[in-house]
Amino acid sequence: MPESATKPLRTAVLADSDTRWKWGALTARRLTGSRSGAAGGAGDTGPTDASDPASRLDGYLLRGRSTPTARQLAEVGVAADSLREVTAVEFLREMRDASYDVVVLALVGGGVQAMLHGLGRSWEARSARPVVVTGYVGVVYEKLTDGLLLRHGADLVLANSLQDAERFRAVYEGVGADASSVTEVALPFLGGAPYTDAHDPYTVVFAAQPSVPSSRADRVYLLDRLIRHARRHPEREVLLKLRSRPGEHTTHIEDLPYQTLVGDADPPPNLHLVYGHMGEVLDRADLLVTVSSTAAMESLHRRVPTAILTDLGVRESLGNHHFVGSGCLTSWDRLDAGHRPEPAPEWVARQGVAAGGDPTGASYAGAFDTARERVAELLARPGGLPPLAPYYTVETAPGYLPGILARHHLGPDGTPRPGDAVGGPRPGLARRIVRRAARGAYRHGVQRVAPLIRRMGEL
Repeated sequence: MPESATKPLRTAVLADSDTRWKWGALTARRLTGSRSGAAGGAGDTGPTDASDPASRLDGYLLRGRSTPTARQLAEVGVAADSLREVTAVEFLREMRDASYDVVVLALVGGGVQAMLHGLGRSWEARSARPVVVTGYVGVVYEKLTDGLLLRHGADLVLANSLQDAERFRAVYEGVGADASSVTEVALPFLGGAPYTDAHDPYTVVFAAQPSVPSSRADRVYLLDRLIRHARRHPEREVLLKLRSRPGEHTTHIEDLPYQTLVGDADPPPNLHLVYGHMGEVLDRADLLVTVSSTAAMESLHRRVPTAILTDLGVRESLGNHHFVGSGCLTSWDRLDAGHRPEPAPEWVARQGVAAGGDPTGASYAGAFDTARERVAELLARPGGLPPLAPYYTVETAPGYLPGILARHHLGPDGTPRPGDAVGGPRPGLARRIVRRAARGAYRHGVQRVAPLIRRMGEL
């Protein structure tokens, strides 16, 4: 084992939302842990225990629409040695001379691509650079090729399952890009005690998603069915698990929060809105219901009966097509009648979760061993690492890449734009509110706001 595998590591995580901070910080903890780690298996209650206490984790929150609030950060519950908000340009300036061993980019694909080019330019004069890691925060069910190519160039592109690793390599090899960065791991936040028997009262949890489904009619339908289930089973506790409180933002835009919709309904007394850590909610769950939330993977890992709804169809736009073959697809009618889905062991085994023939959770406990070894090998490489080499360049994507970089105040070569030393001012609150309201109204068919949208874009 290389010497760097045993020394404490300094890691920086750049995240642009609460869920990506959770993924990035816990991934960093897993990468700096010991082999087969201190994380334990299916019964683990704290993924953060996997880290070496002597290692350092510094967090950077990318300033933008989804920058997490203090409450959201507290809910995630992952401590960092330091944590501050930055613009993209401020982060690149910080990284230019910082002595980190690993940099985790927990961002949307365009953000990752911009940082890869910006970091490459920032580190040109350095004899050694950190290992750069990126990946996905959950189930990958849309924009597979686009998202992967935007992440290409990182030293490690983490795949959360065997299935994802195979798909990722096929995309890279299909366009002639180096696929050696693809590294199979698992979602870093799985854990908690396995489900064994029903609680008193029997508890049903509906895991809401900010943008799935997107239409008001569909969201009202799902809320109505949840209310009807609660009325049909007054002996049960029915929980509507929400992602954010009013005024907060998540990874995905939520134009029609359930908090607003439920105000127009008449929920029974056994239906409750809940926030908080998903693991704590699953501690009391006897049935997890969702359309396609990553919460389903946490639930399956803990062997909680898990239902993926087909009421609105099985469609790519909903993301529930990812669960074809899982044995979890079902409808509210069947759930109302008492059906409890049984997951298919072969499908679950390919998803990087412990349920399905792994009662000890041993495979999950070692899920990050290969990634840790690769990080150690890269850090020990004689002569240091080569320059970052993303697939997209001004030669391969001259009509695409410059726009991505410009959104983060970088020029086509990855350097900050002249006169934009800190990435530009943060838009005023009133301006952001008007922009969002105008976009929302336009999506709902009020065509006359189109000129307003255009004017807002010129401010």
